[in-house]
Amino acid sequence: MNDVTAPTGSATGRVVLLTTSHRVAPGLLSWPAWQALREADRVLCADGAHPQLPYLREAGIRVEETSPTAEDLLTACAGGRTVVVVATGEGEPALTDGLARLAGSGRVAMPELELLPASYDLPGARLLDLIQVMDRIRRECPWSSRQTHQGLAKYGIEEAYELVEAIEDGDRDELREELGDVLLQVVFHARIAEEDEDAPFSIDDVAATIVTKLIHRHPHVFGDATATTPEEVKAHWLRTKAVEKQRESVTDGIPLHQPGLALAAKLSSRVRSAGLDVPLPAAEGIGYRLLALAAGAEAEGVDPEEALRAAARVYRDAIREREKQKER
Repeated sequence: MNDVTAPTGSATGRVVLLTTSHRVAPGLLSWPAWQALREADRVLCADGAHPQLPYLREAGIRVEETSPTAEDLLTACAGGRTVVVVATGEGEPALTDGLARLAGSGRVAMPELELLPASYDLPGARLLDLIQVMDRIRRECPWSSRQTHQGLAKYGIEEAYELVEAIEDGDRDELREELGDVLLQVVFHARIAEEDEDAPFSIDDVAATIVTKLIHRHPHVFGDATATTPEEVKAHWLRTKAVEKQRESVTDGIPLHQPGLALAAKLSSRVRSAGLDVPLPAAEGIGYRLLALAAGAEAEGVDPEEALRAAARVYRDAIREREKQKER
C-alpha cells in the first residue's frame, strides 16, 4: 500500500478501538459499544478465538478476522467510513503505534480516532486474576501442588504477624504487600479445599459465608435495628454471634494457641462483657503475674501484646545502639 493519503475533499472517516475486560463475562458490553458495532461499516478482529466473537455474531455483527496495519485502516476509513477494531488482550500496541507514527508524520490526513472501553472492571475484579493464577500454580507448580492445609498453617501465622508489623511500622508499601500475602493464604486454602473428596468448598463459598455473616451481624446497616455508637454496634454483634454459635460458655471459640498475653486479655474481655465476677487465680508464679498484668491492661483499654511489642522495639533499638558503641 503506497498511497495512504485520503482523496482530496473526502472525509477521513473514523477508527474505533474497542477494548474489553477479560474479568467481565463475554457479551456484556456497554450500550455505546453496541451502538458503535451496529453502525460500523466494518468490524475487524485479529484474534479468531476472541471470547467476544461468538456473542457479536449471535447479535448479527459481521466480524472480519484480520490483522490490519495502520495504513490498511486509513484506506478502509476513506470516504467517511467507520471501522471498529475489536482489540485483543494485548490492546493492539503495534496498530496504535503505527497510527501514532502516521499522525506524527504530518503527511497523512488521519481519521478520527476513538478508544471505546466496551466493558469495565468492577471493584474487586483483580481478585479474579488472583484466583486464576492460584489455580494454575496449584496445577503446575511442583511445590504448590503438594501443599495441604496442615502444611500451610505456619505460613498463615507468619503472614499475620508480618501484617501486624507493617501496620505498627506505618509503612504503606509494606502494608499493601503484606495484605496481599495474607490474601494469598486465604485463596490458597480455598483452592486446596476444592479438592476435598468428602466436603469440598471453593473461594466463592468462603466469600458467601462471610457475606452472610456480615449482613446478619449488622442489622443496623442491612435491617431495621438502630445503632448510633460503637458500643451499640458491638452489642448487636455479640447478641447475633451468641445466637449463631449457641455457645455454653463465654470462653467458647477463644483460640487457646494464640500468644499468651493475647489469650489472657481475650479471656478478661469476655468476662467483663458478660458481666461476670471471676477473680483472677490467687497463685504465685510469673505466669499468674503476667495474667494479672494482661487483665489490667485490657480493663484500661490497652492491648498488652501491642504494648509489649512496642516496649520490645525500644529494647531492640537500645541493643543496636550498644552494639554500635562497642564497634567504635
